[in-house]
Amino acid sequence: MKIVVFGAMGRTGKAIVAQALERHYEVTAFVRDASEYSQAGVRVVEGDVLDRSKVEQAVAGQDAVLDAIGGKTPWKQTELEQGAAGNIINAMQRMGVRRLVAISAMGVGDSGEVAGFFYENVLIPTLLRGSTKDKSIMESEVEASHLDWILIRPAVLTDDEPTGTVRVYTTDTEKKAHKISRQDVAAFMLAQLTSDTYLRQAVTIATE
Repeated sequence: MKIVVFGAMGRTGKAIVAQALERHYEVTAFVRDASEYSQAGVRVVEGDVLDRSKVEQAVAGQDAVLDAIGGKTPWKQTELEQGAAGNIINAMQRMGVRRLVAISAMGVGDSGEVAGFFYENVLIPTLLRGSTKDKSIMESEVEASHLDWILIRPAVLTDDEPTGTVRVYTTDTEKKAHKISRQDVAAFMLAQLTSDTYLRQAVTIATE
């Protein structure tokens, strides 16, 4: 399978690329600065995700797209993720690529209902106020597309070792979602490339 990973320089993106290579996928890593990217065995496309031509260059010839883009200042208002999603969706439609798996965040949509009190009532309105709005608009753009999409809303991300057991939380779930390792998120996202279980759904995931 040929896949392109947007946000390949981020910690979750790096985990996705590494696990995809273990599965013997042909991986294209879209990065802003190729001189700072050292993963061997991948095709690298350097560019800005807001540059439509560069995004199309990366998407061309792929079987699927994984969007792991995340900003570094989640409290600031930004249009990075919605702008990137728009370019990715347009490129996929032009190139005939169907499968899109994109990372969002717990707190977007109805997922705030499964978050703990501190996350929902303190973090989202303060530290995450900018990124939550951006991700919400990004989700709307993905949902309005005619692609085969899955949106992933992880709980608090950690650099812990993978558990191998990911739980999907819904508004009917009694327990609250607290955290999940980036390795587990990467594995779950890659699993969606060949599964229709959550097709055209936004799912909240955690291990605790």
